[in-house]
Amino acid sequence: MAEEEIKNTAVVETPEVSAKAAKKAKKIKRIVNAGAVHIQSTFNNTIISVTDKSGGVLAASSAGANGFRGSKKGTAFAAGVAAEKVLDIAKKNNALNSVDVYVSGIGLGRDAAIRAISTVGIKIDSITDVTPIQHGGVRPKGERKP
Repeated sequence: MAEEEIKNTAVVETPEVSAKAAKKAKKIKRIVNAGAVHIQSTFNNTIISVTDKSGGVLAASSAGANGFRGSKKGTAFAAGVAAEKVLDIAKKNNALNSVDVYVSGIGLGRDAAIRAISTVGIKIDSITDVTPIQHGGVRPKGERKP
C-alpha cells in the first residue's frame, strides 16, 4: 500500500508543458512615419528620445549609454554618436521618415545632435527650443525693520 502512494505522488508535470503555457506573444513593430525627437542637453550628458506623435517612446539613448564616461559625456561628439545610434534604431525598427525636434538645455550637444539627425537621412520638419526661461523670479525679501 505504501508503494501505491509513492507512485501516485510521483506524477509531476514536465517543465516543457509549463514552458509552452508561459510563452509570450511576439512583439509587434509599430510603423511610424512621423515622430518627434527630444534632446535634453546638459553640461554633463546628452539624452535623446525618439517618440511618436502621441508621446510613446520608440527608442532612447544617451552619451553615457554609448560608452562615454566622465567629462567626455558632455561633448558634442558624444551627443552626435548617441543621436546617430538612436535614430538608426528608430529608422530600422519603426520606418521613421520625418521628425519634429524639441531641444532642451544649454549643453554642448544641442547642435551636434541636430546635425546627426540630418546625416542619418531623416527629414527635419521643425526645430523648437523648449528650454525653461526665468521671468521675474521670486518676490524679493522685504526691507529690514528696526
